[in-house]
Amino acid sequence: MKTKQELRKEMKQTLLSIHSDTFASWSETITKHVIHLPEWQNAQTIGVTISGDYEVNTEGLIKHAWENNKRVVVPKCHPKTKDMTFREIKSFEQLEVVYFGLKEPIEEQTTSVDQSQIDLVIVPGLYFTKRGYRLGHGGGYYDRYLSSYNGQTISLAFPMQIVESLPIEEFDVPVQKLVTPSQVITCDD
Repeated sequence: MKTKQELRKEMKQTLLSIHSDTFASWSETITKHVIHLPEWQNAQTIGVTISGDYEVNTEGLIKHAWENNKRVVVPKCHPKTKDMTFREIKSFEQLEVVYFGLKEPIEEQTTSVDQSQIDLVIVPGLYFTKRGYRLGHGGGYYDRYLSSYNGQTISLAFPMQIVESLPIEEFDVPVQKLVTPSQVITCDD
């Protein structure tokens, strides 16, 4: 069995090798699926990560949310305490590049939003099972955050990111739905 680190490296390389046209088309199709879900339509405040180079592009979702008067909150990681908070952004100008090229909210320009006010969180990851378990980027920030979160959770995935099984630990928190270019999977443990 490969280690989590080996799996992460392998998937990042696979995702970076997707042709740019396919990548854009898949991201656009996933966005269309998400905005028609009741979880999205009923949400007033949506937590979403600013996508990196190899992740399903979230820019379209964020713009759609703003156009429909939804509040967009993005994560700010706190490495010293290993926790994460969400902060409201009203434009992409309120972001800065931090470690590993991640874009996070500029604290002086944004306000923190309590998790009880967030209706839906789009949870990132590299691998997913149909039961909603995921292998993330390794910081454990989302698992810690989701352990006390009571709202809706969705993850976005390209076809090769859906696998039969993953190494699951007791603190792993599954998401409720997975959205791929071809399907919406309701996860039930």
